[in-house]
Amino acid sequence: MTAVGTLTISSAYAQACVGCYEPDAGRKAAQQMLLMDMPVSVWTDNTDYSHGDKITVHGKVANVSGMPITVTVVNPLNSVVTIAQINPENDGSFKTILNTDGELWKHDGTYTIKVNYGSASKSNKVLVELSGATSGSSNNCASSEIYLKGNYCVPYTITGGMVTGASINSNDNAIIVRINASEDGTLTLNPDKSILDGIFMVLVDGEEWDDVEISDNQVTVNFLAGAQKIEVIGTFVIPEFGTIAVMILAVAIISIIAVSAKSKLSIMPRY
Repeated sequence: MTAVGTLTISSAYAQACVGCYEPDAGRKAAQQMLLMDMPVSVWTDNTDYSHGDKITVHGKVANVSGMPITVTVVNPLNSVVTIAQINPENDGSFKTILNTDGELWKHDGTYTIKVNYGSASKSNKVLVELSGATSGSSNNCASSEIYLKGNYCVPYTITGGMVTGASINSNDNAIIVRINASEDGTLTLNPDKSILDGIFMVLVDGEEWDDVEISDNQVTVNFLAGAQKIEVIGTFVIPEFGTIAVMILAVAIISIIAVSAKSKLSIMPRY
């Protein structure tokens, strides 16, 4: 995760210790000592998001004084997207979830999440990237379904993590699922064939993945802790802009052709 400021501890720090030789107790102690030296630390569960995803912000203040923490988000145009106040826990930790739905979140680019705890010296910030199609959840889908732009719902189950968003890649005939994998787990998708058909390949974080089971139009992916993006590729996927948009475009083209033909006939000489 990209973090800005000398006071920031990011999730990348924790990931750097995965697989190292330091015992868990020693690693946790080192992290706690680092946090104690920071008036305010802040990090997010990911670095890249699609519009409509939820951003989970974590952090810690060194000395709890009973004041609320102010969280401010600024978009790539330097406009304030949202301001919120949250109270830290007794141990100084805090957490909030930002929903990237809405007009002010529509711009692609770098968003700055600023955290302040009463004074300029007790502040920090972290940067995240927003891009791509709107994804996330929808009231039209059940809790056990992934929402895709165009009001499509795909049944799924997951262990070892959580789904943070999904989108369609019509260029590669794929559904992209973003996850936050806290441990090794499995993701099972069972899309209707009108949404995705002919599943034959899966990529995990951009690499072809073999630990996969495909049965008819159901796919089960065994992922490792830390995985962030799973792409399920088939021979067909619904257009990203939806069937209705295709019909409107077709009607518009036919109307233009008809008008053009009528115009040519009207200027032809009569004998």
